[in-house]
Amino acid sequence: MLVEPLLTYFDSYLALNEEERAQLSGRVAERRLKRRQFVLQQGDVCRHHTFVVAGCLKLYGVDKKGAEHILQFAAENDWISDIGSFHAEQPSQLYIEAIEPAVILQLEKSALLYLYRHYPKFNLNFRVIIENKFVELQQRVLQNISSTAEERYRSFLSQYPGLAHRLPNTQIAAYIGITPEFLSKIRKGSAPAEPGSLKLG
Repeated sequence: MLVEPLLTYFDSYLALNEEERAQLSGRVAERRLKRRQFVLQQGDVCRHHTFVVAGCLKLYGVDKKGAEHILQFAAENDWISDIGSFHAEQPSQLYIEAIEPAVILQLEKSALLYLYRHYPKFNLNFRVIIENKFVELQQRVLQNISSTAEERYRSFLSQYPGLAHRLPNTQIAAYIGITPEFLSKIRKGSAPAEPGSLKLG
């Protein structure tokens, strides 16, 4: 099992001792995903926190017109889940799908609660992880109501510096909240000026 990247990831927070590393290794499940394979579908309960070892996944919703609205990308060394569905054990309104072939490690809620109870370091580590995701979500909401499309694109580049050349325009546009055609103009530096927009060099 390709668990070493996950162990290394935790070492960047509160490093795990040998027993903690063994307990975590024994409670995660490895999956290999094909492109466009789902980890979660709308109407299902999110049963796992998912860590990406390789590849890229997206968390998104679909509106009544069938348009995708991407909330999060997760590439190597990142987590993805519908946190509300996971904790409340309620059906999700979202999808988690592989954009690329991927290798993931999944941790079920029962396994996570066991680690919380018996190894407090996991409680502290996951609290920081969830808090960081909450901060990201707050920033996303603020950007969506107060930033120009160009500013949102710059923020995407800052948050996901390695994904700009891995993702098609359709995926990035669905994350930013614009059309792929307008994103193409932004990337070429020829988008119509917006109030307060950034000039791309």
